Amino acid sequence: MLGKRREREREKRRKTILKAAKSLFSKQGANPVTISDIAKKAELSKGAIYLYFSGKEEMRAQILLDDIEKFHREVLPIFKGGDSASEVLIGFAHMYVDFFLRDRALFRILINFMMHANSLNLSDDTNRRIILETNRAISVTENIFQFGIDKGEFLLRKEDVMAMRNSLWGMLNGIISLHLFIGRESTREKRIHSGINECLNIFIEGLKKSK
Repeated sequence: MLGKRREREREKRRKTILKAAKSLFSKQGANPVTISDIAKKAELSKGAIYLYFSGKEEMRAQILLDDIEKFHREVLPIFKGGDSASEVLIGFAHMYVDFFLRDRALFRILINFMMHANSLNLSDDTNRRIILETNRAISVTENIFQFGIDKGEFLLRKEDVMAMRNSLWGMLNGIISLHLFIGRESTREKRIHSGINECLNIFIEGLKKSK
């Protein structure tokens, strides 16, 4: 009983640290934030932070892992009776965008990992877990493409599904990156969703003619 209580307390403190770190990363970016800043925000000692995390990079990695898992849970029920594959794909794309519009700090962390994975001070196990969880979340699109193939809606070869998945993911991240941190805040969400719709219309038209 005592062991379970201690474990709950450890998990609660770990979440408190990650919440504080994420808040600071969102406001300032990751580089200017120090461990002392995070400790102050979490109302803990600097030494206490190091009991849970080796440094900021490990915190960012854990934030990314936790939230990718959350996105995967949210997106799993995306298939609804009667929807076409095109409608499901568009629904997925806008869920992906909205997820990062709600949490811009997470998008910064994702892009930082994608651009600097080899230079980050992360263990091989953490790197593998991030890649595995990211692939698991985005692999939902493979099911959507296969759904379209099975219905005869997408004239896509099965061997091209992985390439289409990667192309879609790159397109979504590119459009979010283009608008998320520049331009007027009041029009940002509209610009991103409009850009997604324009590109998806072209993308889906290609899927219907790809053979």
